[in-house]
Amino acid sequence: MAFNLKTKVWQTGALDWWAMLDNEDVYLGSREFPLPPEEGDTWHVKKTGDMFKVVDGEIRKVGNKPVMVEPWME
Repeated sequence: MAFNLKTKVWQTGALDWWAMLDNEDVYLGSREFPLPPEEGDTWHVKKTGDMFKVVDGEIRKVGNKPVMVEPWME
């Protein structure tokens, strides 16, 4: 159990973080992922718009909001 979480998480060679949520591989982000993840941490994945939170030692998807494209990235 990594980081004292109940959720199985792993990092790929591309430095992306993934988790097993509801028997599915879910992308948690790269730089957005809090290290180490602690109770109450929240983050927004820029590539997908998904929002996550650590609740009772588990990572949970709590929503999705539009991805903001910065003007210099257009």
